Amino acid sequence: MFDLGSAAVMPRTLKRTETIRALPQSTEFSRALQMLGQRPMRLDRMQDMLVLRRKVWGLPVAMINRAELHKPARLLEILQEEGLRRTPVILSPERPVPELARLGALPLMTPASVGVVDIHPDRTLRRSGLEQKWRNRLSHAETQALRITRQNMPMVPDHWLLRADAAQQKRRRYRSWPTALTLAYGEANRGAAKLFEAHEGRETVAGILVLTHGDGATYHIAHSTDRGRGLSAHNLLIWNAMEWLASKGIRQLDLGVINTEDASGLARFKLGTGARLERLGGTWLYWPPMGRRLAPLASIDLNLMGA
Repeated sequence: MFDLGSAAVMPRTLKRTETIRALPQSTEFSRALQMLGQRPMRLDRMQDMLVLRRKVWGLPVAMINRAELHKPARLLEILQEEGLRRTPVILSPERPVPELARLGALPLMTPASVGVVDIHPDRTLRRSGLEQKWRNRLSHAETQALRITRQNMPMVPDHWLLRADAAQQKRRRYRSWPTALTLAYGEANRGAAKLFEAHEGRETVAGILVLTHGDGATYHIAHSTDRGRGLSAHNLLIWNAMEWLASKGIRQLDLGVINTEDASGLARFKLGTGARLERLGGTWLYWPPMGRRLAPLASIDLNLMGA
């Protein structure tokens, strides 16, 4: 993750609208995990917050990703009451929570930011919300001989988009969802994994996979060939996805992390959709046996964590 203080691209930041659960906290994500044989913990006393249990270097840990932490002290108490008294907890809240430092949680990674598009029900307003250059690329794509298709994600692990995504992860040395989890999401939530593809004649030149969850959606995987980039196919796919989401009553599209330092071109593309920038809460480590005794150490990096 990274700090946006010295970012080369300066996107606008707006206040958040009504809360929509992020994908890692959704019922749909929980179903996908269960299909793979995992048993995530649901905290009904914390608005059904999703807690994952993993092993890191052979040690059991609890992980809470992109949850709204309105009452972090109460959350830590409930985790202990649920039997996690000596289990390290990794917390990556949906927004900055400086109170975690006072509770003794140690900052591990500074906050990233994500781009979120509000899907306006009015088509004219949706289009006017696009930045001018982005809208010009969309108009260019609309004049090309491109055919857009939409379908549920095929349940085949060797699908071209999944292979392209795996190759990109290897090339750029990062890790995202495993293929099995993406397929499980589509299988456990029929109709919630939508594949949009752009075709020129018989050639598929670009594709995106969008995952819906409640009133929200997440831009999950995308790939474009050189020909697709020349035709601005990616712009047309995103626009078609936004049109379809609006027709289904979806109110927000999460475009994922906006990295203005290491991937400024992709950041500009995402922000060109009219997305607003939302800062997450970073990543923290809390170990119950130590409690508040680590608070003085945690406070050193408080400014970096969005306090």
